[in-house]
Amino acid sequence: MTIGRRVRAWHPAPPPLPAELAGLVAADDPDWFARELAIAAAPPWWFGRLALRVFAWLPHVFGRFQVTGSVREEWRRGPLLLAANHIGDFDTFVVAAALHRAGLYPRFMATGSIVAAPVVGPLLERAGVIRVVRGTDLAAHAVRVARVALDTGGHVLAYPEGRVGLAPDGWPERGRTGLARMALDADVPVIPVSQWGAHEVLQYANDRGKVRTALRALRRRPALRVHLGPPVYFGDLLAGRVGDANRARTRIAAAITRGLAPLRTGEPQDRMAYVDPTRPRTGSAAFPGGVVPADIP
Repeated sequence: MTIGRRVRAWHPAPPPLPAELAGLVAADDPDWFARELAIAAAPPWWFGRLALRVFAWLPHVFGRFQVTGSVREEWRRGPLLLAANHIGDFDTFVVAAALHRAGLYPRFMATGSIVAAPVVGPLLERAGVIRVVRGTDLAAHAVRVARVALDTGGHVLAYPEGRVGLAPDGWPERGRTGLARMALDADVPVIPVSQWGAHEVLQYANDRGKVRTALRALRRRPALRVHLGPPVYFGDLLAGRVGDANRARTRIAAAITRGLAPLRTGEPQDRMAYVDPTRPRTGSAAFPGGVVPADIP
């Protein structure tokens, strides 16, 4: 066995899989599915909590970190879903630090390629990151893992857009119905997490330009703002009823957009003030210009 194969095969020891969850694992499921189910059912890993405390300082290094809003104590005890707009590669650190400040330990839903990376991937998996293998039959496994985390009182964060938002004006896209369906099925509160400024730290393209924009942010110190809004209202919606998942998705996008508007005060509403030439402009905002109709709950 080569050193590279040893590195790829290494994983921190997961907690044991509870017997009541063993039936969720089929013979042809990948090995990581059973590990992630066991991790989701267990209390947060001590090393993951330590890493979150240590890295909570990171946004302060690259900008002026500001958090508004809060999460009530009864919701902090969980279960809880958090829905955030996705504006760049650095925003995960910003959002994680903000939620840590609010007394939450988020389990992020993240693209499978990140969790599959050598060394860092296994650590993220053991810390509770939920792998989403998009475009395959394995994508449904992420929902099962997230549901186990919620059933045991966990805090799960997802990006409803499913990617970095690419609307030319920077407002959140409508996204997919996955998080909305999960919220209705599990009947848990959904807290909208609106954030702005992290896109100025790391450019969109994955090349050496990321280093340049990070160094530039050290000098410019952009405002890295996060707002935690009130729970999204789903009282009149039902899991499985035709159209209700789409209504829930629209309400989530509306709540994130409302929370984002004050964070963008003083900036153009029809375009992004910070121009990243590597960022495509191929998306469509759910509410262009940040204007949410009054008839959306």
